[in-house]
Amino acid sequence: MLRGLYNWTLSLARSPHALLALAIVAFIESSFFPIPPDVLMIPMIIARPSRAFVIAGVATVASVLGGIFGYYIGFALMESVGQPILDFYGKGEYFAEFALRYNEWGAWAVLVAGVTPFPYKVITIASGVTQLSFPVFIIASIMARALRFFLVAVLLWKFGEPIRDFVEKRLGLVFIVFCVLLIGGFAVLGAL
Repeated sequence: MLRGLYNWTLSLARSPHALLALAIVAFIESSFFPIPPDVLMIPMIIARPSRAFVIAGVATVASVLGGIFGYYIGFALMESVGQPILDFYGKGEYFAEFALRYNEWGAWAVLVAGVTPFPYKVITIASGVTQLSFPVFIIASIMARALRFFLVAVLLWKFGEPIRDFVEKRLGLVFIVFCVLLIGGFAVLGAL
């Protein structure tokens, strides 16, 4: 099923309405869709590098708007919509324990999930369920999604096809290491 969704999403990158398709995929990926917008962004940017930053901007705005919808799912629709989505991603049982500690680290969770391969949709829903401060959620989402999508755009704009393998396979790991170092640095500073 996921392979079929992946192939369908990739075919959208070649359509005349690719930018609209990217906006839709970025929006729904932030709340429930399993395929990340990078699948569309990468071939779109490689095909038209001059539009790399427009493409990243569309992905960022649509993703943050989708994150707001995910927040709404958690805030208002947890029982009927949110719980089945979390169960689908195998996060249902873990979620109750997670929600207890969430607001203490909520902004960091949004930042980390927004740039790493961790499902951002789980964090958007968690933010709504735990009623993380909405302005904090928005600011962290904008920073995280812009960092992720514009970094991909810059790498593809600058290096093109040769960097594609790195972006598709290793960029998530680079983001995870970056987040661990960033949070670790703040923890060390806080301990001093």
